[in-house]
Amino acid sequence: MALKVADMEKAEKFYAGILGYRVEWRPDSDNVYLIRDKDNLALHKASVSPGGSLDHFGIALKTAQDVDVWAAHLQSRGVSLQKAPKTHRDGARSFYVNDPEGNTIQFIYHPPIAG
Repeated sequence: MALKVADMEKAEKFYAGILGYRVEWRPDSDNVYLIRDKDNLALHKASVSPGGSLDHFGIALKTAQDVDVWAAHLQSRGVSLQKAPKTHRDGARSFYVNDPEGNTIQFIYHPPIAG
């Protein structure tokens, strides 16, 4: 996934410092490429309105318990939950937060793709 961000420093601090991504490549001050597990994420500096046109994107977790662990971790780092952890009718469990740019992220355990 690639996101346009207005404040590169805040975005990198959130994704690397709080969510645990690590910098794979920084070709210049306007672009950074991050990795975490099997995810990769590009941040590109641009003028954007908060939230952009993206509805949300998901970060897949291995267990339902991981959902609660991530929710607690984010709250301990001062990140407000947009929606609290919830188990859905299909057995999935998830919650939502916003990154510093207003993008909505769903942290989700979804049985068919977990583990």
